[in-house]
Amino acid sequence: MPYNTTLEDRVEDLVRGWDGLERKKMFGGVCYLVNGNMAFGIWKDFLIVRMAPSLAAEKRHQPHVGEFNLTGKPMKGWVMVAKGSWDDTVALDGWLRIGRAFALSLPKKASKGKSIEEIYYRTHR
Repeated sequence: MPYNTTLEDRVEDLVRGWDGLERKKMFGGVCYLVNGNMAFGIWKDFLIVRMAPSLAAEKRHQPHVGEFNLTGKPMKGWVMVAKGSWDDTVALDGWLRIGRAFALSLPKKASKGKSIEEIYYRTHR
């Protein structure tokens, strides 16, 4: 199953202009990196968000939120968020900002992906 490109468009509308943001195909979906650190992404119809493990444990108790587990072993500090928790713009923006804040708390890594501005320019000219 391909990933949700409608969600991808919504995410890119919200994050365009964020400094240090890049996009990279991963996990059969797309991930967004801030200063080279993974922050959030889209896998199938789910938004995946990286955060402190303690916050992830709290968020997993919310409706439509679960652990991110592709291989049988959950990814520590990641949650999988179903549409019921990101269907409005304010909620989606809140999840993206959690991932961005966590990525910004990590040491900067070398750039390997493509900037959102580069992708937007190429697809909207």
